[in-house]
Amino acid sequence: MANKVWVYIDQFKGTPNPASWEALGFAKTIAAPMGSGVTAVVMGSGVDAVVQKAFTFGADSVMVCDDVTLADYRVEPYAAVLVKIASEGKPEVIFGATSTRGRDIFSAAAADLTTGVIPDATEVVSKDGALVVTRPVYAGKLLSTVVCKERRPQMILLRPRAFPAPVETAGKSGEVVKVAPVLDESNIVTKVTEYIVEEGQVSVDSAAVIVSGGRGVNGPEGFEPIRNLAKVLNGAVGASRAAVDAGWIPYVHQVGQTGKVVSPDLYIAAGISGAVQHQAGMRTAKVIVAINKDVEAPIFNLAKYGVVGDLFQIVPALIEEFKKRLGK
Repeated sequence: MANKVWVYIDQFKGTPNPASWEALGFAKTIAAPMGSGVTAVVMGSGVDAVVQKAFTFGADSVMVCDDVTLADYRVEPYAAVLVKIASEGKPEVIFGATSTRGRDIFSAAAADLTTGVIPDATEVVSKDGALVVTRPVYAGKLLSTVVCKERRPQMILLRPRAFPAPVETAGKSGEVVKVAPVLDESNIVTKVTEYIVEEGQVSVDSAAVIVSGGRGVNGPEGFEPIRNLAKVLNGAVGASRAAVDAGWIPYVHQVGQTGKVVSPDLYIAAGISGAVQHQAGMRTAKVIVAINKDVEAPIFNLAKYGVVGDLFQIVPALIEEFKKRLGK
């Protein structure tokens, strides 16, 4: 198997990150001019279903390391496997999704592979034998063009929802190459003791619709209408750093420079002033709607639609109207 283009499939407990399929679909467009297929890299424990999904979303072959030491994501065993197979297989490029785990494993592996990582890519084009990557910088105010001219493999993380997902082809299969783990449990320093899971919540990472609340919700109870609107729209609940720092909502919901970077089809910001740190996390949303009492709030400069008024009057009205329009 000599494919030059690889894609790391980010998964957790057997559930793949949908952005990995976007990366896989885009990788096919890069591999074709090279005369190469695309190899998916899957790691975990009991991941046969993820391997099969990789084929249905376009992988020509899959390298899989299935071992109990990989049941929980920990950077040491995951990065060790990626370093080993990349050192031996010598791919030209390894794509992945910009996620917490993606950044973690790519940065650790890149250090040992003596190459660099380009995260948060929103555009990638091939030029003079290298891939030229466009990514936002300075809280999204500027776009930077980055290229890795000499070091290989090129390691590129794509921003979720910045690239279209491929069409799934049921029944597709291909070559599976099994890889042995590099570290045994006694050599892994990190131990996972527990998970704290919020049931019934749509993750902001891959949501098509996000409804976010900020300082203007005035307390934890103020997120109730935000949650209700998100539920009606089958969306996720987001939050500004101010709301998270105040303890009104867990960090997992935070959108912004120090939280999640998202690119939904619709982003509704209620009671969020729109500081540059928050804009850094959501400015690439396709449609932004701002609801704020302050007509001078910076969020209105970014929004396509703006409503000046009390969110506690406007959001319930939106909920009722969406229920009528959507038949809920």
